[in-house]
Amino acid sequence: MNTRELNPRRTYSTEHNSECHRGRALNDLLIILVVEDEVLIQSMLNEALQEGGFATKIVSSGEDAVKLLDDSEPKYRALVTDINLGRGKLDGWEVARHAREVDPDIPVVYMTGDSAADWSSKGVPNSILITKPFAPAQILTAVSQLLNAGTAPTQ
Repeated sequence: MNTRELNPRRTYSTEHNSECHRGRALNDLLIILVVEDEVLIQSMLNEALQEGGFATKIVSSGEDAVKLLDDSEPKYRALVTDINLGRGKLDGWEVARHAREVDPDIPVVYMTGDSAADWSSKGVPNSILITKPFAPAQILTAVSQLLNAGTAPTQ
């Protein structure tokens, strides 16, 4: 596996061109938008989701996530977001609400170390919250569970 340093201030794509993705349209890829400000957690999430067959787009701020969600392409198949996103103005709660305004059916997985008690009042319906620390497989299971529970995306 190639490794590289992840810059928390830079938006970058980790979409991989494995043999299984060649020849598929961008809309056919299962691209997961990940919003996390901690570099080590970004790396762990990227690895876990890619091993599970997903492509990822990772950003470190709520503002960057909202910009990507507002773009018409690609359509993200799920959102995985930390709740406390450091110095930015938007938190994960707000990112998820915006994501649901753009796509009412987008699966949302929240991650938090200290905001779990606010999930019932601030979280979007039909979402999953995972408390830190967590095993990488928990994120993969949560995303898969929400994707399998939903309807197929419309083009």
